[in-house]
Amino acid sequence: MTGTLLSINGLTKAYPGVVANDNVSFEIGEGEVHALLGENGAGKSTLVKMIYGLVKPDRGTMQLRGDAYAPAEPSAARAAGVAMVFQHFSLFEALNVAENVALGMENPPGMRDLAARIREVSEMYGLPLDPDRIVGDLSAGERQRVEIIRCLLQDPKLLIMDEPTSVLTPQEVDILFETLRKLSAEGTAILYISHKLEEIRTLCDNATILRLGQVVGDCVPRDTTARDMAEMMVGSSLLVPERAGGTVGPVLLKINDLSVASPSAFGTSLKNISLEVRAGEILGLGGVAGNGQDELLAALSGEIPTAPGAVELDGKPIGGLGPVARRRLGLLTAPEERLGHAAAPDMSLIENALLTGSVREGLENRGFLKWGKAKSFAEAIIERFDVRTPGPDNAARSLSGGNLQKFVIGREVMQRPEVLVVNQPTWGVDAAAAAAIRQALLDLAAGGAAVVVISQDLDELMEISDHFGALNEGRLSDIRLAKDLSVDEIGLMMGGAHGMEVAHV
Repeated sequence: MTGTLLSINGLTKAYPGVVANDNVSFEIGEGEVHALLGENGAGKSTLVKMIYGLVKPDRGTMQLRGDAYAPAEPSAARAAGVAMVFQHFSLFEALNVAENVALGMENPPGMRDLAARIREVSEMYGLPLDPDRIVGDLSAGERQRVEIIRCLLQDPKLLIMDEPTSVLTPQEVDILFETLRKLSAEGTAILYISHKLEEIRTLCDNATILRLGQVVGDCVPRDTTARDMAEMMVGSSLLVPERAGGTVGPVLLKINDLSVASPSAFGTSLKNISLEVRAGEILGLGGVAGNGQDELLAALSGEIPTAPGAVELDGKPIGGLGPVARRRLGLLTAPEERLGHAAAPDMSLIENALLTGSVREGLENRGFLKWGKAKSFAEAIIERFDVRTPGPDNAARSLSGGNLQKFVIGREVMQRPEVLVVNQPTWGVDAAAAAAIRQALLDLAAGGAAVVVISQDLDELMEISDHFGALNEGRLSDIRLAKDLSVDEIGLMMGGAHGMEVAHV
């Protein structure tokens, strides 16, 4: 590192009812990998949006290489040498890689020249990409490569990365880190946002910690434990999830040789899946994104029609029932895509509580909504799951990703399901909130529910699961006792060591 690249001085941004950033100041050096840490709602997203020109600060200044820097829009930030890879990809699945890259450039070259440049840069940084491949056919890791290469073609001086490893396998994380270290060695600074604190310790040179919109500290991650960083973020001791002693009861959820076609042209069809989950048990299902996780949850929720006997709840066939009927019987689900699937973005939290809670919480009667009761339900979710929001009347899209995740999971847990199926329950959630969500799932199982957790976070699955299986290309591996599995065995299962046997537990 040869000098300061970006200097942030007193940045402040307020919205109605909340100060997102309050007098934030810190510096990023040239070639530095700098972590930005904070719990959900701490102000990280607002801060990087100001750096990238998506949001204008109310007060404060920035300097880039000693010159005043105040981008009015992202194109101005890119022109100044600032690029950003967002947590949610912005790609068109029906277009090929080169076409997607061209859409993100101000003045793209001809497609032949661009394709050659994509091949050259992707090979140079160890992220090989075929510019002619359709994006819809790419894995999650390959899609992230498209986003990164699109940024690298702009020769950035600062690369902002928001939760870049949330959809990657451990092997893909290693490849990404090699690329980021190469960029750092060449002088590109990286501002890195992640809730995976061991990754921060492995990769980052320095860290700035935000809490409630303010800078509350900094540290050298490699010299600081993950627990200490987490406690700096939340300002208190970190909850460690504990498994309550409980007995395993009868089978509550059973899937019988389930095969369904994916409704998406770029999805993964399910092939001959069978499993059973008992009362008091948590079944963890791992796998790389795009191997049938969304389709499995949709088949269980009733969004994808299945054969009548394909799904059984407490011994009764429910495969022919729709989502509302399944919820009434006690089978509840929380999908991965929180904004647009699990929650309606422009509806208030009260309205979103109504959407899935109306049946089991008695929030309507003969078509008339019990608004006061719905508001009380939303407020109870907000309080129990520490959802940071000015109030239940706020729209879902006004919440940070992690806070919306807490609301969505809390909404389902508090309806006392017999069976709960969740996909990526702690995606984009800080360490303290993740621990609280995992504890809620453990408590639910201890109370006699059957819980299925679909996740790409293997540490999470090993922490809370009684049994483990892996999805690969729409097939399910043998289901094994989680405590008996090694990392190598899990890798083999995720890579396609298929089996059709059902564990009898």
